[in-house]
Amino acid sequence: MLSWQHDARTVSIWTVDGRRKAVAYTGSPDRIKALATLPVGESDLVHRDGMWFLYASVEVTEPPTYEPEGFVGVDMGIVNIAYDSDGNRHTGARLNGYRRRQLRLRARLQRKGTKSARRLLARRRKKEARHAANVNHRIAKTIVTEAARTGRGIAVENLTGIRDRVRLRKPQRVTLSSWSFHQFGAFLTYKARRAGVPLVQVDPRYTSQTCNRCGHRDKRNRPDQETFTCRSCGVVAHADHNAALNIAQRGVERWGAVNRPHAASPRSQRGRETRKPGPLWPGS
Repeated sequence: MLSWQHDARTVSIWTVDGRRKAVAYTGSPDRIKALATLPVGESDLVHRDGMWFLYASVEVTEPPTYEPEGFVGVDMGIVNIAYDSDGNRHTGARLNGYRRRQLRLRARLQRKGTKSARRLLARRRKKEARHAANVNHRIAKTIVTEAARTGRGIAVENLTGIRDRVRLRKPQRVTLSSWSFHQFGAFLTYKARRAGVPLVQVDPRYTSQTCNRCGHRDKRNRPDQETFTCRSCGVVAHADHNAALNIAQRGVERWGAVNRPHAASPRSQRGRETRKPGPLWPGS
């Protein structure tokens, strides 16, 4: 139970020892503004790493989704966290290097096994998770901002169950398990909803083996991890860029299939009053 004093930037909290008044709080300027101008919902008081945090939820008006003029395809991976159809690559090399260093440090701490080592080990795990989440936040914000600026939607792969589908060597399995595809997808989804940007999930099968220009599909189109060479039309491209272009095209097809109006079937018209036939499509 608490009450806010926005002008003084303090909060009054009811505790087991009575009410604590004039407890100061702080935050980023945009969050302070949102807290003062938007309806405040439930709040949680959390003690973490020796500090107290007040998590407050606010009600944000969700803008209507606009009709997109094309889609930005986003191919998600491990070497490149995201590669979009515009050719922008968000590499994961620095993040993967950071994770490998943390993995070596955790292995040393686990071998040491002291109380202080276990305490430091827990802090390191939390620090790595926060660092990865910050990287995912920044990439998702960049993609959503560009889509909103150009009036396009966002098409992403439906990667549900990817850890069960793919077969990888042991070092690759460690990298795949530590990279949160679900978190990045969740960040893209909620940021797109806040901006009114349409977002669709498409079937990811064969996007890396299919030519975005002629549609030819062949395993041999991928001579190595980074290169795509079409054996039909001869187009050469970065493999992730080619996949992102295919995802963008599937996004257009998916959006059209979901939002296409359906004409009433002849059976549904039986027994009704006969009318002069009209146009089946709006504006036709």
